[in-house]
Amino acid sequence: MNAVYIMASRKHGTLYIFVTSELLNRTAQHREGAMDGFTKQYGVKRLVWYEWHDEIEAAIHREKRLKKYKREWKINLIERDNPDWNDLFPQFFVEDGPLSHLQPREAPM
Repeated sequence: MNAVYIMASRKHGTLYIFVTSELLNRTAQHREGAMDGFTKQYGVKRLVWYEWHDEIEAAIHREKRLKKYKREWKINLIERDNPDWNDLFPQFFVEDGPLSHLQPREAPM
């Protein structure tokens, strides 16, 4: 799966839009400041929106379209599903999250 994602420094802060086939790893790198560049320079560490695509071509097309949109439209897109601009990264690790199959299972008693 490929993801188009938006990261932010804070609510209504600096935005970063990109595409990746490794959303979990890529987001972790941004959060840890492991990559030099825009996100590290501006403290963009909060995953606030993402969308999955089966084909990389579709994801790249969507990314390019999003980058051309006005800031107000991007904010509306984020706030439609995430009005408080919560960091969505932790949801990958909750019991019913998209990566729940990676969670260690409780040992039977």
